[in-house]
Amino acid sequence: MRLLAPLLMLAGCQQQEAVVVEDAWVRLPAVAGRPGAAYFTLAAREPQVLTAVATPAAARTELHESMSQGGGMMSMRPLADVAIAPGEPTRFAPGGRHVMLFDMPAGLAPGGTTTLTLRFADGRSIEAQAQLVGAGDASP
Repeated sequence: MRLLAPLLMLAGCQQQEAVVVEDAWVRLPAVAGRPGAAYFTLAAREPQVLTAVATPAAARTELHESMSQGGGMMSMRPLADVAIAPGEPTRFAPGGRHVMLFDMPAGLAPGGTTTLTLRFADGRSIEAQAQLVGAGDASP
């Protein structure tokens, strides 16, 4: 019994992740062969820099940001990385930061899931499950 109490205490002291991924989802392309996009929110306990996202749902990915150019015009630019500040949610959402998913395989369907592997400048990687959403479907 003396050993059980310390073991139970240690079990409750699980290491918290430096970054948590929430609300991950992928917008499937409306037309086969066109890119899709991944969205999520990151929360960090310490400063981090997101450098890449990989997924089996795409042969190639790029971090991007959409920006308003005025007059209803939008533009998009690639991002080399994204700084994640502690205590401030970093959102990847339609009309803002997102991950472009190129060369998506056939067979992906709304309602399914895929894995996103997020890579950080310090060498850490974390995985998150992302819901697949059809091009004309409401965002989750």
